[in-house]
Amino acid sequence: MKTVILAGGFGTRLSEYTKLVPKPMVEIGGKPILWHIMNHYAHYGYKDFVVALGYKGEVIKDYFLQYYARNNDFTIDLSNGSVQYINEYARDWKVTLVDTGASSLTGGRVLRLKNIIGQEDFMMTYGDAVADINITELVKRYHEAKCLAMVTAVHPTARFGELQIDDEDFVRSFKEKPQVNQGWINGGFFVLSPKVFDYIENDFTTFEAEPLERLAAEGQLKTYRHEGFWQCMDTARDREKLNQMWDENRAPWRLK
Repeated sequence: MKTVILAGGFGTRLSEYTKLVPKPMVEIGGKPILWHIMNHYAHYGYKDFVVALGYKGEVIKDYFLQYYARNNDFTIDLSNGSVQYINEYARDWKVTLVDTGASSLTGGRVLRLKNIIGQEDFMMTYGDAVADINITELVKRYHEAKCLAMVTAVHPTARFGELQIDDEDFVRSFKEKPQVNQGWINGGFFVLSPKVFDYIENDFTTFEAEPLERLAAEGQLKTYRHEGFWQCMDTARDREKLNQMWDENRAPWRLK
């Protein structure tokens, strides 16, 4: 089963970094968040990726073209340019990189991958969020549901600190931007039938609008409720938080 990663947005709320690189290439622990997402899927055996490119897509292409050299030691003979790799560590990932248009919306990017996906079910997520979702269980639940689409529902992180106040107005606990216990949002990590392509009109279709609304209305969209960790990297503060978790070895998405 292929995994589509949408990596074409402008990332305007992270503009201090995305002026130079696309949002999925902003780093956590020295590696792009895109790598972290792919590593998570690969941990569960899903290693065939299709990355939908847009804004500064050439940066992502260059990263993977140079990936083997960046991540392995080598000896280069400057007299003829020959390279001999040593202490090699190869990842058995297959990565297909597709330019899906600078201005395409999320549905349009998915539709442009129709011929690459073919007639098989596939997974899809966004290139800016990490989580500790059990992908094996997610796929299992999708097959049990016998629907055209499954979306992972997650608890969002609160925008502000949470206070617990007693009857005498004493603050008994303070949590800085915790995950809220009530309410669900779209966390990405979809499993989709190829029939969803029929719900997308063109480049200017937002996948989260009419296609998902129609699927829901037809009883073809179910949720996988994830109670664990999920964090989107929307702002510089989000990036700092994720890097701190990684550096302190307490990142829930960190897999061996």
